[in-house]
Amino acid sequence: MADSTALPLVLLAEQFAKLPGIGMKTAQRLAYHVMSMTDEETQAFADALINAHSTIKECAVCCNLTDSEKCPVCGDIRRDGSTVCVVETPKDVSAFERTGEYKGVYHVLHGLISPLDGVGPEMIRIKQLLDRLKDGSVQEVIMATNPTVEGEATAMYISKLLKPMGIKVTRLAFGIPVGGTLEFADEVTLFRALENRNEI
Repeated sequence: MADSTALPLVLLAEQFAKLPGIGMKTAQRLAYHVMSMTDEETQAFADALINAHSTIKECAVCCNLTDSEKCPVCGDIRRDGSTVCVVETPKDVSAFERTGEYKGVYHVLHGLISPLDGVGPEMIRIKQLLDRLKDGSVQEVIMATNPTVEGEATAMYISKLLKPMGIKVTRLAFGIPVGGTLEFADEVTLFRALENRNEI
């Protein structure tokens, strides 16, 4: 921001710019917007931030974010506990829940194995996953990590750990998106679409 801008406003914009997907211009707009808010609105905004940060924790079962001991999914006895969908982040749980189709439960890893970034298996919630599978009630684990190098590596690592437990491990099918055009699909996507084809 320009030298003529008050220092507290510069510092506020810099904090907004630390958020993912927020560039400096957007951060400046957000900072100026905060300055246009009433004292009550500003206090409510600050309270919401502090409250969320202090009360939200990981679910004792699936490691999703929740404000109670168990998240709503794990606390719902109607869910199918024999199927566990393993995802990278809590945002992925929200994406699956929006479909309204999946009736099983989840496990959130809070990251992916990435040696180049210094993230090893012990730094994500793999141990917690293995602990919850020990009782033998889970029949299938769906690996729903993204189709990236890290996502594939994490899926393979976990599947190798689960093989001796006799649990069926499946992977999300990836391929041509609905509304997509073959002409613009890359080779890997086309290969995945062929590999994961279904009978009609």
